[in-house]
Amino acid sequence: MELEALRTRKSVFSENEYFSIVTTCKQYQVIRFFFVKSRYKAGQAAGYSIYEVVQRWISAKGTTVTVARLRGMSILYYDLWAEYSDMEVRKNNKLRAYDINPVCTYPRQRFIPELKRNGFNGEYHNILPYDLFTAILSDSRAETLLKAGQYPMLRHYIRSSFDIERYWASVKICIRNGYTIADGSMWRDTIDLLRHFGKDTNSPKYVCPTDLKAEHDRLMHKRNKEIERKKLEERIRQAKKHEKAYRKLKGIFFGIAFTDGTLQVRVLESVAEFAAEGTNCTIACFPTPISLKRTPLSYPPPLTASA
Repeated sequence: MELEALRTRKSVFSENEYFSIVTTCKQYQVIRFFFVKSRYKAGQAAGYSIYEVVQRWISAKGTTVTVARLRGMSILYYDLWAEYSDMEVRKNNKLRAYDINPVCTYPRQRFIPELKRNGFNGEYHNILPYDLFTAILSDSRAETLLKAGQYPMLRHYIRSSFDIERYWASVKICIRNGYTIADGSMWRDTIDLLRHFGKDTNSPKYVCPTDLKAEHDRLMHKRNKEIERKKLEERIRQAKKHEKAYRKLKGIFFGIAFTDGTLQVRVLESVAEFAAEGTNCTIACFPTPISLKRTPLSYPPPLTASA
């Protein structure tokens, strides 16, 4: 980290940060969070205050209890800690204010033996310690993902909380074939697309693509084309309901065409022509309620121009 000098007329600076300590107490894993406030004023010594705000207690079975200080009410901040309030057990265990991502963690850490038994080796793999510990202690699938080295999939599973049971058979195929899922979200989306197209999601051929992104993009393109085709079919179906009325109102203009030898302008005469023109021009081009209204000649019916 480089020291940066700033030219400013400001004379007072203040900063707030969190740091954590990962330790144990008897049979419990404990994560302690401390709130650090600093104040710097020109001509004075820097002032610091440090006080503990949250403790997350985790049992060997993954159950948790939160001990924390009171918080002030605010629509902008959720961590306005009451510095002189007592550290007490809080009921709302999943409150966002307790999901703290500290700027650093004290390097000397202690862990209960159950964490090591379930595959934890000191690496967090970009997952908050509390989330990782509770997951591998309470969920056998999270434990399996950690032991198998499927860290991106584990991270996605913990953060997204989706029903992994629908994908577990495919996950086991990947583990069995030594395939590491590089992006959990993209792989899961790929499995959903494979199911949609009737592919075998128990086959390594499909669930272990060499280039996950390329395969995902290919399936997404195919799916988007399918959606566009269905939308076109629906527009044609709706337009056919109005074809008779359209012919009755605009039929007197059918056959009229203007051309300069290069550009041709004429009236579209049927739903089929609307569909063809829309496909060629990649636009939505069908009779609408506006085109079915009686309009004076100064407001001509839909025309098409073709080179």
